[in-house]
Amino acid sequence: MPENGVRIALFGKPGAGKSSFAELIQQECSASGPSVRIVKIADPLYGLQRTVYEAAGVPAPVAGVQDGQLLNTLGAHLRRINPTCLTDAFAARVAAVHSEAPDAVVVCDDMRAPDAAALAGMGFLLVEIAAPDEVRTARKARRGDLSSGDERHCTERPIEVEPWRRVTNSGGLEFLRRQAAGLLAEVRS
Repeated sequence: MPENGVRIALFGKPGAGKSSFAELIQQECSASGPSVRIVKIADPLYGLQRTVYEAAGVPAPVAGVQDGQLLNTLGAHLRRINPTCLTDAFAARVAAVHSEAPDAVVVCDDMRAPDAAALAGMGFLLVEIAAPDEVRTARKARRGDLSSGDERHCTERPIEVEPWRRVTNSGGLEFLRRQAAGLLAEVRS
């Protein structure tokens, strides 16, 4: 493992399994490897989501539950006001992680098209997670989100970069775990 840790950014369509893959990377490292920190670009959006619900007089969603439509809108407006606000805040959180744990593996599981160049510039290895549409749709339905984000929304447009690696998520959890282990073995060498 490099001395300054490894940085991995996962991207793909909603429901492809980015968060599941990030958790599997964390599990694979927990026994014998460096610490893994999952850092989300959208953390400020989740805080705003909570604030909007509270302002509406409705209990805030529990952690991990998303109002996709609201998050799409908030993300678009934040980027309209300041195109780099989310990646600037993200870069500061990543720097804090490496200051505390220099050899940590940092995984971003929510990279979007407007973030790709900034994350590549920060040294992140870009990994695309892909799954068949019917599998993604079923996964999204099981998540329990308050609303689904619109896959045609500007914040969800396809990322047009050549990934460092592609992971196909269509063979079940153990198949995905083996791919996470293989990816980690590759970055550790």
